[in-house]
Amino acid sequence: MTQKLTILDIAKLAGVGKSTVSRVLTQDPRVKPATREKVEQVIRESGYVPSKSAQSMRGGSSKVMGIIVSRLDSPSENKAIRGILEVIYGAGYDAVIMESQFSAEKTREHLAVLEKRNVDGVIVFGFSGFEDKLLDRFSQRAVVIAVDTQAVSSVSYDNEGMIQLAMAQLTEKGLTAISYIGVDPSDRTTGRLRLDAYLAACRKHRLSAVYQTGELSYDSAYALTDKVLKEETQAIVCASDTLAMGVAKRLQELQRTEVTVSGVGATDLLSFMFPNTFSIDPGYFEAGEHAARLLLQHLQHNAAITHLIQHASYPA
Repeated sequence: MTQKLTILDIAKLAGVGKSTVSRVLTQDPRVKPATREKVEQVIRESGYVPSKSAQSMRGGSSKVMGIIVSRLDSPSENKAIRGILEVIYGAGYDAVIMESQFSAEKTREHLAVLEKRNVDGVIVFGFSGFEDKLLDRFSQRAVVIAVDTQAVSSVSYDNEGMIQLAMAQLTEKGLTAISYIGVDPSDRTTGRLRLDAYLAACRKHRLSAVYQTGELSYDSAYALTDKVLKEETQAIVCASDTLAMGVAKRLQELQRTEVTVSGVGATDLLSFMFPNTFSIDPGYFEAGEHAARLLLQHLQHNAAITHLIQHASYPA
């Protein structure tokens, strides 16, 4: 069996000190170009591959990204994670995924762990109560998804646009009795912004606003359906596909399947189970891709802080 080369072996072959090899591996700019080229040539010819853990201990790139999600069972966040992983895996990075459970304290604890593990950067899914200062330790090595930030780069969703698209599709069909079921307005994204978009659309089209808000769950939407359902109701717009499924289930039981239900999330299961439904695509997967590329730009090019909005669309 061929013995695995060490940094000391590379140093001897290149005629330099062990510390010089370490600086070459961690991209230290203080290494002279001629010396760097000599060490890199030896590395290429010998086939030496530094371990990620050794690089991390020396302060170099660990080739690992931290991802902190709000909920591991969230279909929307899982779509975004798929987008993130496609980009970072393609760039040679691994991922550590943790769950915040919408807790600032848990987020702080997870970030401390990731810092000790010397991850290269982090992508955090924001939530109501999330604060930029949680990411002070990571500075230019962090991107936030779902909420607007000031201190670090972010990718947010067009929450107003999602509901505007749903309302436009319904009003263009001549529907005028449109109710809404959303999330508690204390949630500044899925809750307040999407509700405000519904109310604005009602004012624009001179419709009577009929709405209820509750938890982001099937059960909550199921229970709220009776409160927004009138004899004249033609459609119910929902702030998410999770809510839309709860509504559609209750309408099915009440034999009110003529009522159109719209959701947000482009979940295939919604239209598969309930025919008279449609869903707006917020671009969760694309948002994940954008967040990962932003983070790579920060790490590789020291790019400036950037704020992007992922626009919604009708499913293809």
